Amino acid sequence: MQPTEMPTEGGFRLRGREVTRLETFVDAAFAFSLTLLVIFFNELPDTVAELREALRRVPTFAVCFVLLMLFWAAHNRWSRRFGLEDARSTVLSLALVLVYVYPLRMMISAGLSLLTGGWVPSELGGLGGADWLLGVQTAFMVYAAGFGLLAWLIWRLNAHALAHADALALDACERYETATEIGVHRIMTGAAALSLLLSLVLLAWPPTRAWSWLVGLPMWVYAVMGAVLGMYGARRAARRAAVLGAAA
Repeated sequence: MQPTEMPTEGGFRLRGREVTRLETFVDAAFAFSLTLLVIFFNELPDTVAELREALRRVPTFAVCFVLLMLFWAAHNRWSRRFGLEDARSTVLSLALVLVYVYPLRMMISAGLSLLTGGWVPSELGGLGGADWLLGVQTAFMVYAAGFGLLAWLIWRLNAHALAHADALALDACERYETATEIGVHRIMTGAAALSLLLSLVLLAWPPTRAWSWLVGLPMWVYAVMGAVLGMYGARRAARRAAVLGAAA
């Protein structure tokens, strides 16, 4: 099919119109991860009291679902836009098999528990005793490693596509949007790296009781990341017309 005959979405020609075996495998990996979120507990509720307790955990599942779907949607968007299935694309895509579902749920439940005054149960347990700081920062570091790895893989997939811009016949609009996608996931990767670094610093130099609020600093990096992504998206959108006009 000629580029002019391809269906478009958001100004981007869709070269990957058919679902490949690689994309099917990635979809199955994400579906399995969602299953792990659901079956995290040993038993289904048998009483009304247990049902109420289970419903208090629904917000945690909802937020985890949204976060996982952000990465799934990013890979799906990449697949539809470029339709690549070469060796590098395959390796990067297969690496998306998720390993951070459990720390994801632990971190989200702990954050929601803090915001709701304990109404949402926290699943970040086992933090008592002398090693509580090590336990908290270990959970933060595992989460940062998983989040950063997923963001980095999406970044590299889009960078790989942009490196083949001529072969894929990407126009100026498509190249700009691909560069924007790369920037988004570069920021996400950097945020995870900064969070990991802060955890290591806190373990090397434990804060005193007066500065105990610093313990949660690695997770606040992601809140700042959201603000940075918003500003980045607005700046890229404002420059889009000027850049494309110059390329015309």
